[in-house]
Amino acid sequence: MEVCLVCVVHDPNAHNIDFIRRAVPTLRSAYSAMYITVSDETAKDVLIELERGGFATQVVPKAGAANARQDALRLASTTSFGYFHYCDLDRMLTWVLNYPNELRQIKDEIIKYDYTILGRTERAFRTHPESWVKTEAITNHICSLELGFEVDITAGSCGFSSNSLHLILQHSVSKMTDAEWAMIVRRIGKGSVGYREVEGLEYVEDINGRPSSTQLDANSWLGRLRLSYLISASAISTGNEF
Repeated sequence: MEVCLVCVVHDPNAHNIDFIRRAVPTLRSAYSAMYITVSDETAKDVLIELERGGFATQVVPKAGAANARQDALRLASTTSFGYFHYCDLDRMLTWVLNYPNELRQIKDEIIKYDYTILGRTERAFRTHPESWVKTEAITNHICSLELGFEVDITAGSCGFSSNSLHLILQHSVSKMTDAEWAMIVRRIGKGSVGYREVEGLEYVEDINGRPSSTQLDANSWLGRLRLSYLISASAISTGNEF
């Protein structure tokens, strides 16, 4: 079963351009096709490098992660592939450069379910900034209660079938999609939802960004808490009207 890759990127300073060059050969061999939405603030050199590497691209306004992700699904929705692997590009770079064999194997997991939540091992989870770890743990617990099994749902990656992709595009309205997409497939589509932990979704400062002093203050914690609330609220509310 063929699986194609779907990503989003926002990289105004071309921070990850060298990592993209290194990752492309493995990505091209691992996926049948690659689609990515690129924010209109991303450096032109990054766009050129992605296109040179084989990505089908679309430049979109910078209007939040949810909009970029939904646009990426629309870009990929015209294809005839049976399954898709979504991953934020910076997450994909850490994965492909540090755990390429694990990445190649993940396609076998994606095709088992209508929707697959891809989460982090405990080790990979603990590599993230403290404000992320403590607030995302709350979100993960709430989503686990809603699903009935333990998940890490905030890692920025998932897999889904073509039918699930179109279902998500019909119903996705949340400002945060991490839990919403899974609940759309589970509650509205009555589809199967699986889970797999991986090492590759770890936090690598060179790629994902070194936390600044402002990321360590109270405002940063409050911002992460807001994100946690939005994701958690969508897990509870999405699809309950069906």
